Amino acid sequence: MTSLIYMDNAATTRLTDAAFEAMRPYLTDLYANAAGTYGFAGECAAAVERARAQIAAVIGAKSAEIFFTSGGTESDNWAIKGVAEATEGKGKHIVVSAIEHHAVLHTADALRRRGYDVTVIGVDADGLVDPAAVEAALRPDTVLVSVMAANNEIGTVEPLAEIGAACHRHGVLFHTDAVQAFGHIPLDVDAMNIDLLSLSGHKFGGPKGVGALYVRRGVRLLPFMDGGAQENRRRAGTTNVAGIVGMGVAAQNAAATLAETAERVAAVRDHLIERIEREIPHAKLNGHRTRRLPGNVNFCFRFVEGESMLMLLDNDGICASSGSACTSGSLDPSHVLLAIGLPHEIAHGSLRLTLSAENTMEDADRVVESLKVIIPRLRSMSPLYEDFVRSQKA
Repeated sequence: MTSLIYMDNAATTRLTDAAFEAMRPYLTDLYANAAGTYGFAGECAAAVERARAQIAAVIGAKSAEIFFTSGGTESDNWAIKGVAEATEGKGKHIVVSAIEHHAVLHTADALRRRGYDVTVIGVDADGLVDPAAVEAALRPDTVLVSVMAANNEIGTVEPLAEIGAACHRHGVLFHTDAVQAFGHIPLDVDAMNIDLLSLSGHKFGGPKGVGALYVRRGVRLLPFMDGGAQENRRRAGTTNVAGIVGMGVAAQNAAATLAETAERVAAVRDHLIERIEREIPHAKLNGHRTRRLPGNVNFCFRFVEGESMLMLLDNDGICASSGSACTSGSLDPSHVLLAIGLPHEIAHGSLRLTLSAENTMEDADRVVESLKVIIPRLRSMSPLYEDFVRSQKA
């Protein structure tokens, strides 16, 4: 049987062995509710605080500025809605980029339905947000700007420090969705002028169902959920001790080897990009060529439909994803690919390969060899490709 090649790490990563082993005691023997007042519960509460310090250290924050959530979606929702509600007296205008994750865009839409004004900033052909465009969009009633650290589809890394500086010049809070970036590229909340930052454990070797929100000390943020007094009375709900412990260990380990891992993963990434561009015609790399996540490869293949490509790759034992939303039942292509200026017919033929440190050069070569069979096969069934070939010969 052909071995599995997993290249969908932007969707989720494998839980690392170290994270799993760290979690194990809190799933079995140390099962107390961390909110308890007895010593048994205190062991769990102490483990949560150790994880809080581990997360904070990765981004140069203080432990008291880290609040645990159920994942990136909750963190994004809480940051945006919490700030908006806490600052209604100042204004009801927020700014987001056109390529944000739907956890941000749909949250902005929800606020728009409640009477908020939302400005959506476009991006260039590489997916970069222009800090000057952000600054130009700011108004006296602007309360928050939200721009992601790195795009989940095309991997472009945004100029956070410059965007944050522009916000602070006007007294506006800056939030970044760092779900794809945390644990993969350096992040420093002070150097990058970040007031709120979202992250999710399962994107860097931690478990699913747990995340965190960094909130700079002094930032007013209303609670997202009402109930108990957990997380310093700011996020109600029984503490997910095992998940938090696993996320903390995964974060600490990812940070300890970040530079080395990024270099190794980027080498495989670049090899994969180079071979695809050289050996498969009519393939377009999406995202910035150098300002991109170490493990992100995103291509559009003309005259090919993304969902069919994924199915055939799956038959070859290769796990990947498409930038096209058609895989979730929609006929519309990715909003990210449309935002960088791709026409619908090309955006539908997108492929996202996202690597981890476990992927090898041999994996990359096998993927390319598979694509060299799949792409011509799909194009042979496309009348548009037939017309294109005839026009080239004319």
